[in-house]
Amino acid sequence: MNKVDRRITKSQTAIKHALIELMGEKSFDNISIQDIADRANVNRGTIYLHYMDKFDLLDKIMEEHIQNLGKFCDSAADMDFIESTIHCMEYFESNYKFFSTMLASEGAIYFRSRFLQFNIEEFRNDVDITMGKNHGQNEEIVVQFVANGYVGIVEWWLKNGMPYPPRIMADKVGELLERIV
Repeated sequence: MNKVDRRITKSQTAIKHALIELMGEKSFDNISIQDIADRANVNRGTIYLHYMDKFDLLDKIMEEHIQNLGKFCDSAADMDFIESTIHCMEYFESNYKFFSTMLASEGAIYFRSRFLQFNIEEFRNDVDITMGKNHGQNEEIVVQFVANGYVGIVEWWLKNGMPYPPRIMADKVGELLERIV
């Protein structure tokens, strides 16, 4: 396994944080590579060494978080809805700056769509229309309903500064999920 130079990791982390901070302050369209470089305290060339442009940088940040969320959710696969929701809410809390910026930013419509698609795929594994409370329902409608509701409540929670601690929020959302799925 190749060791990654810590300087590279440090630069990439600073660049990613700089973009997220800037997106919290102004529109993505109004952010330049120079703005990112200045905020990250790196040269413009350092950004271009790792990313093609600001769109590539944003895409890489979003995909990294979606992949991390997937790994995080996979580790909660054997838990009930409440425990797995606690697990996910704690992830959102620990990555609050990213998720709140991405869900609140006008330039991040793609992220919301990607986040929703991720949740559709996750909930598709949990919906059973062959028996129980969803017997006879259309699977796609149930999956869309649950995933959109989940994304909407996470979005509301983050945009409102997490008014409930992750555990309380997870209990409330987990109870609702148990009623539906």
